Amino acid sequence: MYKIRTYNAISSKGLSRFPTDSYQVSSESTDADGILLRSQKLHTEVLPESVVAIARAGAGTNNIPVADYTEKGVVVFNTPGANANAVKELIVAALLMGSRDIYGGMNYVQGLTEMTDSGEMGKLLEKEKKNFAGGEIQGKTLGVVGLGAIGSMIGNLALELGMNVVGYDPAISVEAAWQLSSSVERMENLEALLACSDFITLHVPAIPATKHLINSKTLSGMRSNAKILNFAREEIVSSADMVAALDAGVIAGYITDFPAPELLGRKDVLLMPHIGASTEEAEENCAVMAANQLMDFLENGNILNSVNYPKIRMSRNGGTRITFTNKNVPKVLGSVLSVLADGEINVVDMVNKSRDEIAYNIIDIEGDLNDSLKAQIEAVEGVVHVRVI
Repeated sequence: MYKIRTYNAISSKGLSRFPTDSYQVSSESTDADGILLRSQKLHTEVLPESVVAIARAGAGTNNIPVADYTEKGVVVFNTPGANANAVKELIVAALLMGSRDIYGGMNYVQGLTEMTDSGEMGKLLEKEKKNFAGGEIQGKTLGVVGLGAIGSMIGNLALELGMNVVGYDPAISVEAAWQLSSSVERMENLEALLACSDFITLHVPAIPATKHLINSKTLSGMRSNAKILNFAREEIVSSADMVAALDAGVIAGYITDFPAPELLGRKDVLLMPHIGASTEEAEENCAVMAANQLMDFLENGNILNSVNYPKIRMSRNGGTRITFTNKNVPKVLGSVLSVLADGEINVVDMVNKSRDEIAYNIIDIEGDLNDSLKAQIEAVEGVVHVRVI
């Protein structure tokens, strides 16, 4: 019986993926094998030694101490792309709101509480509507920074809306490249993209290299009529530098899903309460994907969409499966295979992958692995964690 501890409200569609005859799912478990969560911060939580995997129903993993868990041999999963459509649709709304003063016009109408004559209201609105005029997005240039699951979807959709699209991503994956329209013009660097765009939408992860990617220097190279959309992560944009740029007229506007106190009360800023992935469908998609990935790892040792482990999968070949994590140094795998050979254990199939400083291995053997041999594998220098499935 596998035990799953949940944090936050997880969609019932995701929770129902766990078979009740082999999984115990609870928010109270103290000796769980896996954790399923959304936004719960784990940096101050004491992780039970029983936990071997954590699945975050969402893309970002800022709430998880990934580096610490990697050293402990804990696999951390996320769900890239599961909420992409929800974010895509909100960004389309943000583009339209940034191009036309929809928000200002709606607020103006709602403020006419003392008017009782619809005819008079109609005359007034006809007179005042010019104050809320704007432009169309058709024919404008959209710069997409980060061409992953969401960025590529936005780029393709913007083309269908009649926009010109330029993109920049120094680390675009093969999968993302296949999804991206050939009509998206690839830019050589961020500065070139910013200089030619009317709207810029950000879709990069929050890592040290992207902290304050948008700052006083990068803002200075933009068009004065340009507007930035940030539905990725708060840390990517320096709020202080953004305020200074807006005050100086360096750019025209900022639209973000990450409000900050210094951005409040400005007519050139549109703020949303972090609702990019807050749709019923997105929460269901994320929960289902997270649950499936967690089960495949616990039952088979396979890894898909991990932020700290390599992508690796092997079909079951009967017998017993051994998985182990080790430091990515020479001779570890050979030493483990020697332990099996000395124990007269025949290897049926195996696969080995590495990522940065760790390596992960799946080995199928004939028969069973006794506790003595498992202990010998755990004692091999460089081995971090061993599981027998």
